[in-house]
Amino acid sequence: MSRIDYRGLAALDAVVEHGSFDKAAAALSITQSAVSQRLRMLENQAGELLLLRSQPPQATAAGHRLIAHYRQVRLLEAALDRANSSGAGRPELAIAVNADSAVTWLQEAVTPLMETGDCMLHITMDDQDHTLAMLREGRVFGCVTSETAHVAGTTATPLGLMRYHCLASPGFAARWFPDGLTAASVQTAPALDFNRKDALMARFIAQATGYQGRYPHHSYASSEGFVRFLEAGFAYGMAPHLQCAAQLAAGTLVDLAPGLVLDVPLIWHMWDIQTPFTSALSAQVIATARRWLLQPAL
Repeated sequence: MSRIDYRGLAALDAVVEHGSFDKAAAALSITQSAVSQRLRMLENQAGELLLLRSQPPQATAAGHRLIAHYRQVRLLEAALDRANSSGAGRPELAIAVNADSAVTWLQEAVTPLMETGDCMLHITMDDQDHTLAMLREGRVFGCVTSETAHVAGTTATPLGLMRYHCLASPGFAARWFPDGLTAASVQTAPALDFNRKDALMARFIAQATGYQGRYPHHSYASSEGFVRFLEAGFAYGMAPHLQCAAQLAAGTLVDLAPGLVLDVPLIWHMWDIQTPFTSALSAQVIATARRWLLQPAL
């Protein structure tokens, strides 16, 4: 592609962002047929399919690469507009974080940026093993992840370790784990996972008992509600020390495997884009996370 058609890129980005051609047309203030025409021209120029016409429409791998490029250009243009005082709009930044970071240290990290109101921040939550896909697809500018895979055009900065305990209420522990956490007990006791992608419990069970098969479990995609469900005696589950230290001290939760923990390394990945807002946000995320998370010994 010799010269990039930015009107076509805007149409591609809008269709993927809004999930339909008609909503993309409304967002761009053009007709639906104009959106389709711009996409066809962009695909002809690229020489390959950029958008799967599914419900909702999905970008191909090549489409995601172009969307990522387009969003990076928009960030740089917004920074220039602000520097020249010629832009009325506010820059928008999108990041993805795991839910446990969101409920513990993230608010402190984003407070300086959000208090000014000069930049709009969009925060998406997903499992720490899956947020990097959003960065790779161009859906976010930065992400907190446990993945170490390198993505071209990005930088990766270690943040520290989030420590997890396997917890339950005292009554639940007495009923389901009278002999402690064993391979037999985990095959009958109901566990609580965050969602279907959550692999923390399976990893810990294998580490603590050697059992690697299926186990009965509920799922509840709420970090704050997750701990309350454990306290209520509905299930046992993995919770970060940052969130459950008070409950452990008060005795409303007990550690099912004292001395055994699961330390999850968290990494900040971000596009190689240096604007005042991206630099400020990145610096705050790194500094704040390192104050809260465990730092491995050198």
